[in-house]
Amino acid sequence: MNWKEIKREILDGEPLEEARAVALAQTADKEALYELAHEVTRHCMGRKFDTCSIINARSGNCGEDCKWCAQSAHYRTKAELYPLLSAEECVRHAVYNRRQGVGRFALVTSGKRMSDREMPAVATIVRRVREACDIKCCASMGLLGEEALRTLRESGVENYHCNIETAPSYFKTLCTTHTIEQKLETIRAARSLGFRICSGGIIGMGETMAQRVEMACLLRREGILSIPLNLLQPIPGTPLENRKPLTDEEVLTTIALFRLINPHAYLRFSGGRGQLSEATQRKALYVGINAAIVGDLLTTVGSRFERDRVLFQEAGYSLNENTDWAI
Repeated sequence: MNWKEIKREILDGEPLEEARAVALAQTADKEALYELAHEVTRHCMGRKFDTCSIINARSGNCGEDCKWCAQSAHYRTKAELYPLLSAEECVRHAVYNRRQGVGRFALVTSGKRMSDREMPAVATIVRRVREACDIKCCASMGLLGEEALRTLRESGVENYHCNIETAPSYFKTLCTTHTIEQKLETIRAARSLGFRICSGGIIGMGETMAQRVEMACLLRREGILSIPLNLLQPIPGTPLENRKPLTDEEVLTTIALFRLINPHAYLRFSGGRGQLSEATQRKALYVGINAAIVGDLLTTVGSRFERDRVLFQEAGYSLNENTDWAI
């Protein structure tokens, strides 16, 4: 394996092709792969680190049948059920996170989409958050149409999040109530209205390494520059409750390949990273992770930002720089 040649090609702007990335995943010299990804990270992204927090602004009762999700009404789980939170509650969380030094705050709602009639209440929440502090507002509200997206944008939301979740070749195995094409339509509509896009997925749901590469290449083709990487957290009551966790090597190899395929993206530690040891988290930060969701997550406990701040800074990252990415 000519690592120097691969590095030169990536830094010269040549896309790492899918077949070659799959071949890299099979290398016995994993440390060389990790070092290559580290060097590409430093060259293309420097030491900037992006932080965001999320609030589960509406929980449960979702009619979609996503096999990984605790909030699906198709499965019996212990996820909380509640309607859209009040503006006061959302503002309280946003202000708290901003005081901790977190840069972004996302309103996340369950369900296939928020309806147009619900959007004025969401817009009010966003405006109240923006009045209360200078945290940057994001939203993740499903497969919104253009009118709802425009309402969000005009209220002050800067970033729209819509995960593609997995490879196109595997998606139908995990969800039958909507398609990956619908997700891509939402992403493209949001971008056309001026949103920055955040989109990634979950690994460890039974997909192959080749399918993870397939997902990474689709994200590159769509120009995604903020990519959340979630590790499946098997939720009791869901069809994936007995799925075995990935090995550390599988996780680190996936991160390395995502970095080489998407050299200019923020690769974001997201759900499930608490399953990893601190040593493995540090290694992931070295290999290519340069962003994170901090604080509590949707239906599982996340991590506290003070502890995370030390971890990220000890990995050589700066948390005080502008991390806005291109639209």
